[in-house]
Amino acid sequence: MEKKRLKISGGIEMNYIIRKAEPRDLAAVNSLLGQVLSVHHEGRPDLFKAEGKKYTDEQLLAIFANPDTPVFVYEEDGHVLGYAFCVAESPLSHCLNPVRTLYVDDICVDRDARRKHIGKALFEYVKTYATDNGFYNITLHVWECNPGAKAFYEALGMVPQYTSMEIICHE
Repeated sequence: MEKKRLKISGGIEMNYIIRKAEPRDLAAVNSLLGQVLSVHHEGRPDLFKAEGKKYTDEQLLAIFANPDTPVFVYEEDGHVLGYAFCVAESPLSHCLNPVRTLYVDDICVDRDARRKHIGKALFEYVKTYATDNGFYNITLHVWECNPGAKAFYEALGMVPQYTSMEIICHE
């Protein structure tokens, strides 16, 4: 595992590693998952609780160990500052071509480390992983209540594949 250098604005360079998540990353990943929950709760309190956990520790460890659900962490000076949760998918419909998709379930960068291009480094790592492992495409979902994330993904070259719409029946 070789350290890489990331040049950020102002000419500052940082040493970092992106690697698969390990059991030792549990606390850091849980903390980041909590930050994601907060962003989603602020945007859609009707759907997302103010507190809670997306996964139990046991579920996270199983996800980390499963080759079909790779989780990559961005580590700088021994601190995990971001992650990318991915899922290998294949179409279940007989009318779709049998392509392998790498679905990005979640990307998070610690709120205190944002605007340092960590998310971009994680996404580029995911792209390389997908290309090297024979995936046809990379997909993800982004909440409309998170325009910053939407702009981030668009800046990385992602385009809408389809639109999911809703109508709320009970207020």
